Amino acid sequence: MLLAFVCGASLLIGRLVHVQVLAVQFYNEKAVHLIRRNIPLPAVRGEILDSAGQSLVYTASAASIIAVPRQIKDKQRTAYLLWKIIGGTEQGILKLLSQPKLMVYIRPRGRRLDEAKVKAIRALRLPGIYLTEEGKREYPYGDLAAQVLGVTGGEGQGLSGIELEFNQVLAGQKGALQFVSNARGEEIPQTNDDYIPPVPGLDVELTLNRQIQQFAQREIQNIVAKYAPDHVTIIVANPNSGQILAMANYPTFNPANWRSVPQQVYNRNLAIWQTFEPGSTFKIVTLAAALQEKKVNLKERFYDPGYYEVAGHKIKCWKAGGHGSQSYLNVVENSCNPGFIQLGERLGKTQLFSFIRAFGFGKKTGITLPGEGKGILFNPSRVGPLELATTAFGQGVSVTPIQQVMAMSAIANGGILMKPEIVKAFINPTTGQVVKTFQPVAVHRVISPEVAAQVRDALESVVAQGTGGAAFREGWRIGGKTGTAQVVENGHYSGAHYIVSFIGMAPVNHPQLVAYVAIDYPRPKGTPVFGGVIAAPVIGNLLADSLQYLNVPPSLQGIPKKYRYGIDPVLTTVPGLAGRSYKDAVRTMLESGTILRVAVVGEGPYVIAQAPKEGTKLPQGSTVRLYLGPAPSGAG
Repeated sequence: MLLAFVCGASLLIGRLVHVQVLAVQFYNEKAVHLIRRNIPLPAVRGEILDSAGQSLVYTASAASIIAVPRQIKDKQRTAYLLWKIIGGTEQGILKLLSQPKLMVYIRPRGRRLDEAKVKAIRALRLPGIYLTEEGKREYPYGDLAAQVLGVTGGEGQGLSGIELEFNQVLAGQKGALQFVSNARGEEIPQTNDDYIPPVPGLDVELTLNRQIQQFAQREIQNIVAKYAPDHVTIIVANPNSGQILAMANYPTFNPANWRSVPQQVYNRNLAIWQTFEPGSTFKIVTLAAALQEKKVNLKERFYDPGYYEVAGHKIKCWKAGGHGSQSYLNVVENSCNPGFIQLGERLGKTQLFSFIRAFGFGKKTGITLPGEGKGILFNPSRVGPLELATTAFGQGVSVTPIQQVMAMSAIANGGILMKPEIVKAFINPTTGQVVKTFQPVAVHRVISPEVAAQVRDALESVVAQGTGGAAFREGWRIGGKTGTAQVVENGHYSGAHYIVSFIGMAPVNHPQLVAYVAIDYPRPKGTPVFGGVIAAPVIGNLLADSLQYLNVPPSLQGIPKKYRYGIDPVLTTVPGLAGRSYKDAVRTMLESGTILRVAVVGEGPYVIAQAPKEGTKLPQGSTVRLYLGPAPSGAG
């Protein structure tokens, strides 16, 4: 019995030593966990910035009231004092304070308080009443790049766009206010509160250029007003780095009110999600492949009778009766389907589809945005003569707008396919230091620099001499390709539903920009539904304005414009008017024979500046703005 008693006592003593000495830290942590309560403190979500570091999305933070009901002894008095400061109803506040919860927000009047109310509540020092910071996303530019930026939910979590893709980066880390409580949740007197500060999220700097983005959205507004389409997409990229400078869609929305629009509007970025048959813009790939494989010389002749017969099917050219005898450069200028079918046959399905995949089609580009599509290509084993023919001129394959932009960028930069990038850097908002940068990523070489230069020259000829004439802008050396694709409805190509498009680059001798527009189901009044008529002017305007904004100097060494009378506008040169008196300026305009309108800005007898500048060529009937002042100024 004595031995048993000694053994039992030894076990008890050993256990006591273990609990009190050896495992004291473990049990202390368990005790603290049981008696400590946390009031979460949300972190300020990071901003989304444009390429110049200007905020496109930021969090406007304000204090909100949190109550711990079990710590409030006199709930009636507390509700009364809060009601006197924040308003609402006293009974409503009392009901919240009486809930059997660890913590409640005083909604709705107790959220996002102004500074005066915050000071008044702090002065009361009410037991169980705490203040925490809450934030609301603000969009200073409304719907600018809405689908790119994305939206956040009620708890501040990213739901789409950049907000979703980089949610963890933007969210930061929550903090907490910790206090010691008894079993009833009441704070134990003379114990210390711990404050764990929240860590704000990183700022995400995008590659988007705000001004070029605004140019793109301006063009979309004009398209919608004129043609009432179902959808519109515009992308502008730097072909040398793969950076996206603008990405705009219609329909659009204001992210501040995203709950008021259909889900497909805020959740689908058409520029990367939508897939469709590209039409003639895809001919750029066929042309590049044929030149790289030396299957064609652009001076070689081709006869177009208006159709091309393949496997018993006559595939027609868009021009009734065909183009007759023409060079292969003319085939490109005229967007002649029969000529491109022959190029497809010369290449064969193995070579053609190899180049299509090398240009990035049939797979995702890897842009850091959610919801990207990859398009659809024919399975090579199922490609017969007819499928080869239609693929060569852009029918029967399905692509995304971003894929087309990157393929064109490869031609613009000398033959290298780049990965598209829309994020430039992560920035610490507290220190301003760059945490991470995103460098250009070259995927692989597709064609040689010499072939890329040949294609660029051909595309400049398309704009100066061919179907892309409406994109021509004096001095900017724009090259591009039109596209007009029928849409399949109920298993057949529709006779009314088209997607018209245009893809262009500039300046052709050293491309700085690639721009693309796709207009889904335009409804023109008295205008033919062709990409060269509807889409080409959009890219002409966008590239010219963007190059001017980027201070790229114009050049007069490009291919001269071949004017089509009755189709192309007649250009006139703006005379120099700055520095003259207003009367002299008007007389000069009349005597020069230019058919231009005058708009006056300001007051005074002298013209102190003009826009556009002297020497600019404008379509007749355009407006020249004259800025007036009290004294003459230098020309500008």
